[in-house]
Amino acid sequence: MIETRGGLGLTGPELQDVLHAAALAPSLHNSQPWRFRITADGIELHADPERRLRVADPSGREMRLACGAALFNLRLALTGHGVRPLVTVLPNPLEPELIAVVRRGGGRPPTPAERRLLAAVPHRRTNRRPFATAAVANMARHALRRAALDEGAWLDLVTDPGHRAALSLLARRAHERQIADPAFVAELDRWTAREQGHPDGVPLSAAGPVPWPNAAWVMRDFSGGTGSDHEYEADPLIAVLSVHGDGPREEIRAGQAMERVLLTATADGLASSFLSQLVEVPDVREQMRRLISGARPPQVVLRIGHGWPVPGTPRRQVPELLFDAENPIREDPS
Repeated sequence: MIETRGGLGLTGPELQDVLHAAALAPSLHNSQPWRFRITADGIELHADPERRLRVADPSGREMRLACGAALFNLRLALTGHGVRPLVTVLPNPLEPELIAVVRRGGGRPPTPAERRLLAAVPHRRTNRRPFATAAVANMARHALRRAALDEGAWLDLVTDPGHRAALSLLARRAHERQIADPAFVAELDRWTAREQGHPDGVPLSAAGPVPWPNAAWVMRDFSGGTGSDHEYEADPLIAVLSVHGDGPREEIRAGQAMERVLLTATADGLASSFLSQLVEVPDVREQMRRLISGARPPQVVLRIGHGWPVPGTPRRQVPELLFDAENPIREDPS
């Protein structure tokens, strides 16, 4: 148990709850590349470069996206405890792994919308399985775009048939290039198709089947080659999230927007997964930028639809995520 109130004015169990919510954020292959430091006046969120996937994410962009998602959950959970979070992003140029410092900016109760998103945090999943053929309603589409805008980002919904066909080809091109790289495949194998007992990575239970070879949207095989071919929906909602530009600050902003979009989808009963190959291969990402978002570099590509419940992926325990705390961290003797 964390035995401190600190500057946030939270009890130990409340602080534990806040950090647990932060750690439920999505990350590339469930690598969970974040650490937290409790100080006298708040919480520091740090990137953990030891958990960066160096082949798929050589620049650390997806690591910072994941940390941005954890930051959004942290903000939301603090609000749920009546704390108005005061966030400083990248506060120290000499410490680039320090993503944000969160302090108490006063108190206020959460809004109904914030309560709804907070309730969705433990239920959000990356659903790698086939979706139903039913279309996403216009009201839900508007809510997803509004969620991105609320965090200073844009969510382009790709509905033009020509653009969808071009994006499908780009996704296949990026996928084929990645799986032709032995280093990429070895890294993917290390983090996926895991048996029970691992606190991170993608377990077999969350892998999903493999799309048919002629499927409209190619997806990664998270089953370690054991997944059977299956028919996937031909017409999912494809959404491209972008911010003003590249660089650590914008990537952290994009991660927060991504998580707000994902939680909004969860709250509306929608399923989602990622088409990350489109943003991991540089020249493909550039072609997608020209096709979809113009001047804004795409940060995240989502597949959204109506799915069936899937199991969650494992998470490390909160004490494993803490380091160098100014206040003591002790196990509850009970």
